[in-house]
Amino acid sequence: MIIITQPNATEEQINRIVTRVREFGLDAQISRGASRVIIGVIGPEALLREKPLAAMPGVEAIVPVLKPYKLASRESREASSVAIGGIQVGTNEDVILISGPCSVESREQIFSIAKIVKKSGAKILRGGAFKPRTSPYSFQGLREDGLRFLAEARAETGLPVITEIMDPRDLSVIEKYADCLQVGTRNMQNFSLLKEVGRSRLPVLLKRGFSATINDLIMSAEYILSEGNMNVVLCERGIRTFETATRYTLDLSAVPLLKSKTHLPVIVDPTHAIGLRKFVPQMSLAALAAGADALMIEVHDSPELAKSDGDQALTPEIFADLVPRLRAVAAAIGRKL
Repeated sequence: MIIITQPNATEEQINRIVTRVREFGLDAQISRGASRVIIGVIGPEALLREKPLAAMPGVEAIVPVLKPYKLASRESREASSVAIGGIQVGTNEDVILISGPCSVESREQIFSIAKIVKKSGAKILRGGAFKPRTSPYSFQGLREDGLRFLAEARAETGLPVITEIMDPRDLSVIEKYADCLQVGTRNMQNFSLLKEVGRSRLPVLLKRGFSATINDLIMSAEYILSEGNMNVVLCERGIRTFETATRYTLDLSAVPLLKSKTHLPVIVDPTHAIGLRKFVPQMSLAALAAGADALMIEVHDSPELAKSDGDQALTPEIFADLVPRLRAVAAAIGRKL
């Protein structure tokens, strides 16, 4: 359920409502809008129905949330933005470019690419230090060395860092270096990992599983939110269908759907969805037109030498050519990049 306060409710009244909710053994999450405060109440709704909260000073209405996802629901709060190292993802106006290589391969490589993507307009650096691979014999990442190189690239360029977490045991070391935790497609329903990152101080970028429905993705986000971490960004990265012409099928309808169902920012990763370099620019433009709050695009300065996903990474030249076209689309829909 959610409690909607009156427009003139005082801070003292709001605090009393929250205190009362917690006295009943329920949790309360506060969302502040322009004129009202919304208090999301988490716990057995039968308990709340027995309590006279509607009569408390400052309460305008109590509304049941019928969806299974309570904290992610659009009813629970207004559209939210998430700060990643000071960069806001999910504002109504700004679209953010997140870019970098699939894997951190060396200090020199990540420094070079970080400088390239920043010059072209990227605001956040991505790079894998722990790499989930289909084959156990493929490159698995540089682990803590890779994290350290990412942090050094951040110090050099000022770009906040997103990197993937695969194992709850790695959380403490990743938190030392990164600005945002990425939960990849293979771990979207790793509920132990979701609970662990839900207790982290870092924001979480949650990628849709390649066989997951929209509701599956939102319920996975709910696991993170229910542990107290309200800074979650949803990512559409393609789903598995009968079509084999591309790596996956990029479901751009997920962007407006997720925005209608949740208050969470929604981004798109066209690189992993398409898997073919020459089509990534077109799908990036389409994703932006569909309403994505950010785009995650892989770039490599020597894709022919890349240790992972070289065939889908954009070259610096293609990326630099794409950014002005993205800015034109953003301007056409009343946003900026």
